[in-house]
Amino acid sequence: MRRFLVVLALLSLAASLPADEGKVNFSGEWTFNEGKSELGEGRWRQPISMTVKHTGNDISIARTAQGRDGAPVADSESLTLDGKEHKSETRNSPRTSTAKWSESGETVTISSKVILNRDGNEFEITTVEVWSLQDGGAVLSIAQTSQTPRGERKRTLVYSKKKAAE
Repeated sequence: MRRFLVVLALLSLAASLPADEGKVNFSGEWTFNEGKSELGEGRWRQPISMTVKHTGNDISIARTAQGRDGAPVADSESLTLDGKEHKSETRNSPRTSTAKWSESGETVTISSKVILNRDGNEFEITTVEVWSLQDGGAVLSIAQTSQTPRGERKRTLVYSKKKAAE
């Protein structure tokens, strides 16, 4: 009887804890797929690879893009998926970001603001990214809308998940 009560208490406790059940996991090493992406107008640099570590409500994203001189440019940030504001730096410019789950737990929206300074002129770029997984988690799609001094820019970046070495 005592064992039964202990099991019942543990089950009650487990039922009261917030569950990540039904939420996708974005962890993995991702490679940019230009052929499946919709880049829109302009040629913005996009990450050619990303490593994402996603555990529960925490996500860290390490991006590598190709710089103007052809050399790799690395960038990273760590966020919580609860809408709290996080500060980081990208290409020597301050970035403020928030990330939040959709109600369904199938997508994450990352909103960010970057203040750039070029030749003594300061300007702001705001970006909203909606992350979703496709093809059973083998494809990461990022629908991105940016507000820039040159107007709104939309694009969809598609990444293929690297398969684990066998």
